[in-house]
This record gives sequence, C-alpha cells and structure tokens, in this order.
Amino acid sequence: MKKKTSYEGLQKNIRNIKTPKIDVWQNQYPDKEEMVCLETNELTCICPKTGLPDFANIMIQYMPNRFCVELKSFKLYLHSFRSVGIFHEHLTNKILDDFVKACKPRFARIEIEMNVRGGIKTTVSRIYKCR
Repeated sequence: MKKKTSYEGLQKNIRNIKTPKIDVWQNQYPDKEEMVCLETNELTCICPKTGLPDFANIMIQYMPNRFCVELKSFKLYLHSFRSVGIFHEHLTNKILDDFVKACKPRFARIEIEMNVRGGIKTTVSRIYKCR
C-alpha cells in the first residue's frame, strides 16, 4: 500500500488555474533571429504546504517569431501568483506554458531562482524549442 504524504492533492488542478492573459504585439522582424531577455525579482507565490510567501527572481530568454510579449501584461500575469499556493517546479512549468501559448516563440528558456528557505536554495529551469 502506497503511503500518503501530506503534500498529496495540493497541486491537483494547478494546470487549470486562471491567470491574466499575456498580451503580445506583432514583430516586424520575424525573419531575424534575436534573443530577448526578461528579468525581474518581483515574482512571489505561496508555499502550498506552509502558507508562507516565496520570493523569486525570474529570467526568461526567448527568440520571437511573429509576436513579442507586451511587458505590462506580463508583469500583471506574474503578480497574479502572489496569492497562489504552488510548488516551484509547477510555477516554472505553468509560466513557460502560458508564455509559449501567448507568443509562440522559436525558442524560450525560463529560470526561476527561489530565495533560500530552510537553508535550501531552489532553482528550476526549463527549455522550449519550436518543432
């Protein structure tokens, strides 16, 4: 019999949480390969286990295709996680999935570096490559 942990079920519907739309604008140079880097230390969320706040630095590098991300909407999108209980790994995947869905880049890389808590620093990264 599998032992149930106290974390079980905490993230069951995390892929379906409602977040603000990430707006985009038309790239006038879709034939060029450029790398855009977005960084901020204004990402916060809630630990789903303890209810305590988590603070993070986020960096997204992406190669636009037809669309670029509009920064104000992206900032509002990130702020929507302030009251969401979410594991670091799920946060990283959710943000990149929504980012890719919004702007359909050629390439994207996300790295979220969480502030140290309990003596452990967590950094989660993921890469998306257009097929």
